[in-house]
Amino acid sequence: MTQNLEHPRLLIEYLQEKAVFVGKEERLIKSTELPKHPLNKCIASVSLLAYVVISKYCDGLPLYGLELILQRYGGEVTRTSMANWVIRLSLELQPLINLMREHQLSYDYLQMDETRIKVLKEPGKSPSSDKWMWVSRGGPPDEPVVLFDFDPSRSKELAARLLDGFEGFLQCDGMGSYDAIWHSKGLKQLGCFDHLRRKFVDAQKGAKVLKKKVKRGSPVKHTWA
Repeated sequence: MTQNLEHPRLLIEYLQEKAVFVGKEERLIKSTELPKHPLNKCIASVSLLAYVVISKYCDGLPLYGLELILQRYGGEVTRTSMANWVIRLSLELQPLINLMREHQLSYDYLQMDETRIKVLKEPGKSPSSDKWMWVSRGGPPDEPVVLFDFDPSRSKELAARLLDGFEGFLQCDGMGSYDAIWHSKGLKQLGCFDHLRRKFVDAQKGAKVLKKKVKRGSPVKHTWA
């Protein structure tokens, strides 16, 4: 095999062992099974697929950025190809996601939060509008499971769907979408200490502003709850 040094190519070889058993009347050939690839007729190795998924979802690297990174190493993998791989992988990995969901809901403690993300081509949404990645963490303490669910909204219907089948303690930030779920599903509400701390920080900032107004002789309006 010749190799162009200006445009090097990586040759991946899969070695399959074979054994020949010779008998008196026949010969029997047995071969070991080749490692199965999750995507049929896909040029990407399993390691490359794992790298794309981790870069996109764990490191927050968009596919167009990953395309440029691979180009620096001499790769010719387009963002369209990588997007198709991710879509096909999502279908193949759905049974695993379902199993992880069941494992997560088997314990009586669950954490949930929503994080703003930007999506360039979301139908009916502008690139600058907020979309949400719902993150849930739960399961036995020694075997926790973290799942990510994307949705353009923070609706109570989505929260109800993600919490379907869960019974126990739910720890979240107290967003309004959860209000209709606590009693209907019989969940026990746990607060978030980080969000609680923010209220004390806001109170401290408000006290400083009030103190400045008093010193300047400005009228102070009190609002009583």
